[in-house]
Amino acid sequence: MLPEMYLEKPGEAERIESINEHMRRYMNEGVLEEKGEGLVFVRRTVDGKTRNGLIVALDLEAYDYKKGAATLIRATEGTIVERIPPRLRIRKDAPLELPHILVLIDDPSRTVIEPFANAVSEGEKLYDFELMQAGGHIEGYLFHGEKRILSALHALEALCDPSAFSAKYGADKAPMLFAMGDGNHSFATAKANWERCKETLSEEEKLDHPARFCLVELENVHDAGIVFEPIHRVLFDADGAKEALQALLAAQNGGCRVEHFPSREALAAFTARGESGAHILPFVSNEGFYAYIVSSPAAQLAVGTLQNAVDAYLKENKKASVDYIHGDDVVFELGAKQGNLGFLLPPMQKSELFRTVVFDGALPRKTFSMGEAHEKRYYLECRKITK
Repeated sequence: MLPEMYLEKPGEAERIESINEHMRRYMNEGVLEEKGEGLVFVRRTVDGKTRNGLIVALDLEAYDYKKGAATLIRATEGTIVERIPPRLRIRKDAPLELPHILVLIDDPSRTVIEPFANAVSEGEKLYDFELMQAGGHIEGYLFHGEKRILSALHALEALCDPSAFSAKYGADKAPMLFAMGDGNHSFATAKANWERCKETLSEEEKLDHPARFCLVELENVHDAGIVFEPIHRVLFDADGAKEALQALLAAQNGGCRVEHFPSREALAAFTARGESGAHILPFVSNEGFYAYIVSSPAAQLAVGTLQNAVDAYLKENKKASVDYIHGDDVVFELGAKQGNLGFLLPPMQKSELFRTVVFDGALPRKTFSMGEAHEKRYYLECRKITK
Protein backbone atom coordinates (compact mmCIF):
# COMPACT_ATOMS: atom_id res chain seq x y z
CA MET A 1 0.00 0.00 0.00
CA LEU A 2 1.24 3.46 -0.88
CA PRO A 3 -0.50 6.15 1.21
CA GLU A 4 -1.88 8.99 -0.89
CA MET A 5 0.39 11.48 0.87
CA TYR A 6 3.29 9.93 -1.09
CA LEU A 7 1.62 10.08 -4.52
CA GLU A 8 3.63 12.14 -7.02
CA LYS A 9 6.23 12.98 -4.37
CA PRO A 10 10.01 12.41 -4.48
CA GLY A 11 10.83 8.75 -3.90
CA GLU A 12 7.48 7.48 -5.21
CA ALA A 13 9.07 5.04 -7.70
CA GLU A 14 11.39 3.60 -5.05
CA ARG A 15 8.50 3.15 -2.62
CA ILE A 16 6.44 1.33 -5.26
CA GLU A 17 9.31 -1.01 -6.13
CA SER A 18 9.83 -1.77 -2.44
CA ILE A 19 6.11 -2.55 -2.06
CA ASN A 20 6.19 -4.94 -5.02
CA GLU A 21 9.33 -6.65 -3.72
CA HIS A 22 7.72 -7.17 -0.31
CA MET A 23 4.63 -8.66 -1.98
CA ARG A 24 6.77 -11.16 -3.86
CA ARG A 25 8.76 -12.00 -0.72
CA TYR A 26 5.64 -12.50 1.39
CA MET A 27 4.28 -14.94 -1.20
CA ASN A 28 7.57 -16.83 -1.51
CA GLU A 29 8.13 -17.08 2.25
CA GLY A 30 4.58 -18.11 3.11
CA VAL A 31 3.69 -14.95 5.01
CA LEU A 32 0.64 -14.80 2.74
CA GLU A 33 -1.33 -18.03 2.51
CA GLU A 34 -3.25 -18.93 -0.64
CA LYS A 35 -6.75 -20.11 0.29
CA GLY A 36 -8.14 -21.04 -3.13
CA GLU A 37 -11.44 -19.97 -4.66
CA GLY A 38 -14.29 -18.97 -2.42
CA LEU A 39 -16.15 -16.13 -0.73
CA VAL A 40 -15.29 -14.50 2.59
CA PHE A 41 -18.11 -13.43 4.89
CA VAL A 42 -17.10 -10.45 7.04
CA ARG A 43 -18.76 -9.20 10.22
CA ARG A 44 -17.61 -5.78 11.47
CA THR A 45 -18.65 -4.09 14.71
CA VAL A 46 -17.63 -0.47 15.30
CA ASP A 47 -19.14 2.35 17.37
CA GLY A 48 -21.97 0.08 18.50
CA LYS A 49 -23.04 -0.84 14.96
CA THR A 50 -22.55 -4.25 13.28
CA ARG A 51 -22.58 -4.71 9.51
CA ASN A 52 -22.08 -7.71 7.25
CA GLY A 53 -20.07 -7.99 4.05
CA LEU A 54 -19.05 -10.51 1.43
CA ILE A 55 -15.62 -10.47 -0.23
CA VAL A 56 -15.95 -11.18 -3.97
CA ALA A 57 -14.12 -10.40 -7.22
CA LEU A 58 -16.12 -8.29 -9.68
CA ASP A 59 -15.69 -8.39 -13.46
CA LEU A 60 -14.26 -5.08 -14.66
CA GLU A 61 -15.80 -5.67 -18.10
CA ALA A 62 -19.17 -4.98 -16.41
CA TYR A 63 -18.08 -1.52 -15.20
CA ASP A 64 -17.91 1.91 -16.78
CA TYR A 65 -17.48 5.12 -14.77
CA LYS A 66 -18.43 7.41 -17.67
CA LYS A 67 -21.53 9.58 -17.36
CA GLY A 68 -24.61 7.82 -18.66
CA ALA A 69 -23.15 4.31 -18.31
CA ALA A 70 -25.73 1.51 -18.23
CA THR A 71 -23.45 -1.24 -16.95
CA LEU A 72 -24.15 -3.66 -14.09
CA ILE A 73 -21.48 -1.91 -11.98
CA ARG A 74 -21.71 1.89 -11.81
CA ALA A 75 -19.96 4.79 -10.12
CA THR A 76 -22.05 6.71 -7.61
CA GLU A 77 -20.06 9.93 -7.93
CA GLY A 78 -18.16 11.63 -10.71
CA THR A 79 -14.77 10.05 -11.41
CA ILE A 80 -11.88 12.51 -11.64
CA VAL A 81 -9.77 10.90 -14.36
CA GLU A 82 -6.69 12.91 -13.35
CA ARG A 83 -6.57 10.83 -10.15
CA ILE A 84 -6.11 7.58 -12.05
CA PRO A 85 -2.56 7.82 -13.56
CA PRO A 86 -0.66 8.09 -10.24
CA ARG A 87 -2.68 5.22 -8.82
CA LEU A 88 -2.10 3.21 -11.98
CA ARG A 89 1.66 3.40 -11.41
CA ILE A 90 1.13 1.57 -8.11
CA ARG A 91 -0.99 -1.18 -9.63
CA LYS A 92 0.83 -1.62 -12.96
CA ASP A 93 3.56 -4.04 -11.81
CA ALA A 94 2.03 -5.18 -8.52
CA PRO A 95 1.57 -8.96 -8.21
CA LEU A 96 -1.24 -8.48 -5.66
CA GLU A 97 -4.14 -6.16 -4.93
CA LEU A 98 -5.14 -5.20 -1.39
CA PRO A 99 -8.32 -3.21 -1.93
CA HIS A 100 -10.35 -1.17 0.54
CA ILE A 101 -13.28 -0.95 -1.91
CA LEU A 102 -16.86 -1.18 -0.63
CA VAL A 103 -19.61 -1.94 -3.17
CA LEU A 104 -23.32 -1.76 -2.38
CA ILE A 105 -26.25 -3.91 -3.50
CA ASP A 106 -29.96 -3.04 -3.16
CA ASP A 107 -31.30 -6.16 -1.47
CA PRO A 108 -34.21 -5.29 0.87
CA SER A 109 -35.16 -8.97 1.26
CA ARG A 110 -31.59 -9.76 2.40
CA THR A 111 -31.09 -12.71 0.06
CA VAL A 112 -27.37 -12.42 -0.82
CA ILE A 113 -25.16 -11.62 2.18
CA GLU A 114 -27.28 -12.21 5.24
CA PRO A 115 -27.70 -16.02 4.76
CA PHE A 116 -23.95 -16.33 5.39
CA ALA A 117 -24.39 -14.71 8.80
CA ASN A 118 -26.59 -17.60 9.84
CA ALA A 119 -24.18 -20.22 8.48
CA VAL A 120 -20.76 -19.18 9.80
CA SER A 121 -20.31 -22.67 11.24
CA GLU A 122 -20.04 -23.93 7.65
CA GLY A 123 -17.11 -21.59 6.92
CA GLU A 124 -13.46 -21.60 7.91
CA LYS A 125 -12.71 -18.87 10.43
CA LEU A 126 -9.87 -16.75 8.99
CA TYR A 127 -9.68 -14.05 11.65
CA ASP A 128 -11.46 -12.72 14.73
CA PHE A 129 -9.73 -9.78 16.42
CA GLU A 130 -9.77 -6.12 17.41
CA LEU A 131 -8.71 -3.63 14.74
CA MET A 132 -6.23 -0.82 15.37
CA GLN A 133 -7.04 2.88 15.69
CA ALA A 134 -10.56 2.45 17.13
CA GLY A 135 -11.60 0.33 14.14
CA GLY A 136 -13.74 -2.00 16.22
CA HIS A 137 -13.95 -5.80 15.90
CA ILE A 138 -13.68 -7.89 12.72
CA GLU A 139 -14.50 -11.52 11.91
CA GLY A 140 -13.91 -13.31 8.61
CA TYR A 141 -15.14 -16.74 7.44
CA LEU A 142 -14.10 -18.44 4.19
CA PHE A 143 -16.75 -20.39 2.26
CA HIS A 144 -15.64 -22.95 -0.34
CA GLY A 145 -18.91 -24.87 -0.60
CA GLU A 146 -20.42 -24.79 -4.07
CA LYS A 147 -24.01 -24.90 -2.82
CA ARG A 148 -23.64 -21.83 -0.62
CA ILE A 149 -21.73 -19.86 -3.27
CA LEU A 150 -24.21 -20.73 -6.05
CA SER A 151 -27.08 -19.67 -3.80
CA ALA A 152 -25.50 -16.21 -3.45
CA LEU A 153 -24.85 -15.96 -7.19
CA HIS A 154 -28.43 -16.94 -8.02
CA ALA A 155 -29.69 -14.32 -5.56
CA LEU A 156 -27.56 -11.69 -7.31
CA GLU A 157 -28.93 -12.80 -10.68
CA ALA A 158 -32.48 -12.34 -9.35
CA LEU A 159 -31.70 -8.78 -8.26
CA CYS A 160 -30.75 -7.78 -11.78
CA ASP A 161 -33.47 -9.71 -13.64
CA PRO A 162 -34.73 -7.11 -16.17
CA SER A 163 -38.43 -7.58 -15.44
CA ALA A 164 -37.94 -7.56 -11.66
CA PHE A 165 -35.67 -4.51 -11.95
CA SER A 166 -38.23 -2.59 -14.02
CA ALA A 167 -40.99 -3.43 -11.54
CA LYS A 168 -38.80 -2.37 -8.61
CA TYR A 169 -37.93 1.07 -9.99
CA GLY A 170 -41.05 1.68 -12.07
CA ALA A 171 -39.16 2.33 -15.28
CA ASP A 172 -37.69 0.46 -18.21
CA LYS A 173 -34.04 1.04 -17.31
CA ALA A 174 -30.96 -1.11 -17.87
CA PRO A 175 -30.39 -3.16 -14.69
CA MET A 176 -27.77 -1.94 -12.22
CA LEU A 177 -26.59 -4.53 -9.71
CA PHE A 178 -23.58 -2.93 -7.99
CA ALA A 179 -23.09 0.69 -6.87
CA MET A 180 -19.72 1.98 -5.68
CA GLY A 181 -19.86 2.85 -1.98
CA ASP A 182 -16.23 3.69 -1.18
CA GLY A 183 -13.03 3.44 -3.21
CA ASN A 184 -14.46 4.65 -6.51
CA HIS A 185 -11.08 5.81 -7.84
CA SER A 186 -9.36 2.59 -6.77
CA PHE A 187 -11.91 0.60 -8.75
CA ALA A 188 -11.52 2.95 -11.72
CA THR A 189 -7.75 2.39 -11.53
CA ALA A 190 -8.27 -1.38 -11.62
CA LYS A 191 -10.38 -0.85 -14.75
CA ALA A 192 -7.66 1.28 -16.37
CA ASN A 193 -5.06 -1.37 -15.53
CA TRP A 194 -7.21 -4.09 -17.12
CA GLU A 195 -7.69 -2.01 -20.27
CA ARG A 196 -3.90 -1.70 -20.46
CA CYS A 197 -3.30 -5.40 -19.80
CA LYS A 198 -5.77 -6.79 -22.28
CA GLU A 199 -4.12 -5.04 -25.22
CA THR A 200 -1.43 -7.76 -25.13
CA LEU A 201 -3.76 -10.74 -24.58
CA SER A 202 -5.49 -13.15 -26.92
CA GLU A 203 -9.28 -13.43 -26.80
CA GLU A 204 -8.95 -16.69 -24.88
CA GLU A 205 -6.54 -15.17 -22.35
CA LYS A 206 -8.90 -12.24 -21.76
CA LEU A 207 -11.62 -14.57 -20.48
CA ASP A 208 -10.00 -15.44 -17.15
CA HIS A 209 -6.95 -13.24 -16.71
CA PRO A 210 -6.78 -12.26 -13.00
CA ALA A 211 -6.38 -8.54 -13.79
CA ARG A 212 -9.86 -8.60 -15.35
CA PHE A 213 -11.34 -8.85 -11.85
CA CYS A 214 -11.13 -6.66 -8.75
CA LEU A 215 -11.56 -7.72 -5.14
CA VAL A 216 -14.23 -5.79 -3.20
CA GLU A 217 -16.42 -6.11 -0.15
CA LEU A 218 -20.11 -6.25 -1.01
CA GLU A 219 -22.50 -4.71 1.50
CA ASN A 220 -26.28 -4.47 1.46
CA VAL A 221 -27.41 -0.84 1.49
CA HIS A 222 -30.26 -1.96 3.76
CA ASP A 223 -27.88 -3.31 6.43
CA ALA A 224 -28.72 -1.58 9.71
CA GLY A 225 -25.00 -1.12 10.38
CA ILE A 226 -24.54 1.15 7.36
CA VAL A 227 -25.22 4.82 8.05
CA PHE A 228 -25.08 7.57 5.45
CA GLU A 229 -23.77 10.81 6.94
CA PRO A 230 -24.53 14.12 5.19
CA ILE A 231 -21.74 16.30 3.86
CA HIS A 232 -22.58 20.01 4.10
CA ARG A 233 -21.32 22.99 2.04
CA VAL A 234 -19.87 26.36 2.99
CA LEU A 235 -19.31 29.10 0.40
CA PHE A 236 -16.46 31.52 1.10
CA ASP A 237 -15.87 35.03 -0.29
CA ALA A 238 -19.37 34.92 -1.72
CA ASP A 239 -20.83 38.40 -1.25
CA GLY A 240 -24.16 38.62 -3.06
CA ALA A 241 -24.44 34.83 -3.35
CA LYS A 242 -27.81 34.68 -1.54
CA GLU A 243 -29.63 36.51 -4.33
CA ALA A 244 -27.54 34.98 -7.12
CA LEU A 245 -28.18 31.42 -5.94
CA GLN A 246 -31.90 32.05 -5.62
CA ALA A 247 -31.99 33.19 -9.24
CA LEU A 248 -29.97 30.16 -10.37
CA LEU A 249 -32.17 27.75 -8.42
CA ALA A 250 -35.28 29.32 -9.96
CA ALA A 251 -33.85 29.08 -13.47
CA GLN A 252 -32.61 25.50 -13.11
CA ASN A 253 -35.80 24.19 -11.51
CA GLY A 254 -39.43 25.22 -11.29
CA GLY A 255 -39.01 28.36 -9.21
CA CYS A 256 -37.43 29.15 -5.85
CA ARG A 257 -38.43 31.31 -2.91
CA VAL A 258 -36.42 32.22 0.18
CA GLU A 259 -37.70 32.28 3.78
CA HIS A 260 -36.12 34.02 6.78
CA PHE A 261 -36.23 32.53 10.32
CA PRO A 262 -35.68 34.20 13.70
CA SER A 263 -33.52 31.42 15.12
CA ARG A 264 -31.61 28.22 14.37
CA GLU A 265 -34.37 26.28 16.16
CA ALA A 266 -37.09 27.81 13.98
CA LEU A 267 -35.09 26.93 10.85
CA ALA A 268 -34.67 23.35 12.07
CA ALA A 269 -38.40 23.03 12.81
CA PHE A 270 -39.35 24.27 9.34
CA THR A 271 -36.86 21.94 7.69
CA ALA A 272 -38.17 18.98 9.69
CA ARG A 273 -41.77 19.68 8.62
CA GLY A 274 -40.75 19.89 4.97
CA GLU A 275 -43.01 20.80 2.10
CA SER A 276 -44.56 18.20 -0.18
CA GLY A 277 -42.57 17.68 -3.38
CA ALA A 278 -40.11 20.48 -2.57
CA HIS A 279 -36.42 20.51 -1.74
CA ILE A 280 -35.70 22.56 1.39
CA LEU A 281 -32.16 24.03 1.42
CA PRO A 282 -31.48 25.62 4.85
CA PHE A 283 -28.55 28.01 5.17
CA VAL A 284 -26.98 30.57 7.44
CA SER A 285 -25.23 33.85 6.70
CA ASN A 286 -24.06 36.79 8.80
CA GLU A 287 -27.58 38.19 8.32
CA GLY A 288 -29.37 35.24 9.94
CA PHE A 289 -31.09 31.94 9.18
CA TYR A 290 -32.73 31.19 5.84
CA ALA A 291 -33.98 28.44 3.57
CA TYR A 292 -34.45 28.17 -0.16
CA ILE A 293 -37.64 26.31 -1.07
CA VAL A 294 -37.42 24.76 -4.53
CA SER A 295 -40.96 23.64 -5.30
CA SER A 296 -40.37 21.61 -8.50
CA PRO A 297 -36.79 20.31 -8.33
CA ALA A 298 -35.20 18.86 -11.45
CA ALA A 299 -32.86 16.56 -9.48
CA GLN A 300 -33.79 13.56 -7.36
CA LEU A 301 -31.86 14.80 -4.29
CA ALA A 302 -31.62 18.11 -2.47
CA VAL A 303 -27.83 17.91 -2.69
CA GLY A 304 -28.10 17.72 -6.49
CA THR A 305 -30.39 20.74 -6.60
CA LEU A 306 -27.96 22.77 -4.49
CA GLN A 307 -24.76 21.55 -6.15
CA ASN A 308 -25.99 22.43 -9.65
CA ALA A 309 -26.60 26.01 -8.53
CA VAL A 310 -23.33 26.23 -6.58
CA ASP A 311 -21.33 24.97 -9.57
CA ALA A 312 -22.94 27.56 -11.83
CA TYR A 313 -22.29 30.30 -9.29
CA LEU A 314 -18.61 29.40 -8.85
CA LYS A 315 -18.14 29.31 -12.61
CA GLU A 316 -19.17 32.96 -12.77
CA ASN A 317 -17.54 34.08 -9.51
CA LYS A 318 -13.89 33.04 -9.56
CA LYS A 319 -13.12 34.67 -6.21
CA ALA A 320 -15.61 32.47 -4.35
CA SER A 321 -14.88 28.91 -3.21
CA VAL A 322 -16.68 25.99 -1.59
CA ASP A 323 -15.64 23.54 1.10
CA TYR A 324 -17.31 20.31 2.18
CA ILE A 325 -18.01 20.09 5.90
CA HIS A 326 -19.01 17.39 8.40
CA GLY A 327 -21.01 18.57 11.42
CA ASP A 328 -23.83 21.11 11.80
CA ASP A 329 -22.07 23.32 14.36
CA VAL A 330 -19.09 23.95 12.07
CA VAL A 331 -21.45 24.99 9.27
CA PHE A 332 -23.24 27.49 11.51
CA GLU A 333 -19.95 28.89 12.78
CA LEU A 334 -18.37 29.35 9.34
CA GLY A 335 -21.56 30.36 7.55
CA ALA A 336 -22.19 33.23 9.99
CA LYS A 337 -18.94 34.97 9.00
CA GLN A 338 -19.06 37.98 6.67
CA GLY A 339 -19.17 36.96 3.01
CA ASN A 340 -19.91 33.30 3.70
CA LEU A 341 -22.97 31.07 3.30
CA GLY A 342 -23.28 27.76 5.16
CA PHE A 343 -25.67 25.14 3.76
CA LEU A 344 -27.05 22.23 5.78
CA LEU A 345 -28.00 19.19 3.76
CA PRO A 346 -30.30 16.41 4.93
CA PRO A 347 -28.89 12.92 5.36
CA MET A 348 -29.44 10.94 2.19
CA GLN A 349 -31.87 8.09 2.70
CA LYS A 350 -30.17 4.81 1.87
CA SER A 351 -33.19 3.78 -0.17
CA GLU A 352 -32.59 6.76 -2.48
CA LEU A 353 -29.10 5.74 -3.62
CA PHE A 354 -29.89 3.20 -6.31
CA ARG A 355 -32.95 5.01 -7.59
CA THR A 356 -30.98 8.24 -7.96
CA VAL A 357 -28.08 6.59 -9.81
CA VAL A 358 -30.53 4.72 -12.07
CA PHE A 359 -32.42 7.91 -13.01
CA ASP A 360 -29.82 10.69 -12.64
CA GLY A 361 -26.52 8.89 -13.13
CA ALA A 362 -23.59 9.54 -10.77
CA LEU A 363 -24.45 11.57 -7.68
CA PRO A 364 -23.08 15.06 -7.09
CA ARG A 365 -19.66 14.86 -5.49
CA LYS A 366 -19.59 14.67 -1.71
CA THR A 367 -23.21 13.59 -1.45
CA PHE A 368 -22.74 11.27 1.50
CA SER A 369 -20.15 9.56 3.62
CA MET A 370 -20.33 5.92 4.71
CA GLY A 371 -19.24 6.68 8.25
CA GLU A 372 -16.07 8.23 9.62
CA ALA A 373 -12.51 7.27 8.68
CA HIS A 374 -12.12 4.60 11.37
CA GLU A 375 -15.31 2.88 10.12
CA LYS A 376 -13.97 2.32 6.60
CA ARG A 377 -12.65 -0.99 5.34
CA TYR A 378 -9.22 -2.16 6.54
CA TYR A 379 -6.75 -3.99 4.28
CA LEU A 380 -7.16 -7.67 5.10
CA GLU A 381 -7.59 -9.97 2.10
CA CYS A 382 -5.43 -9.75 -1.00
CA ARG A 383 -5.58 -11.39 -4.41
CA LYS A 384 -3.18 -12.17 -7.26
CA ILE A 385 -3.63 -9.98 -10.32
CA THR A 386 -0.78 -11.39 -12.41
CA LYS A 387 -0.28 -14.88 -13.82
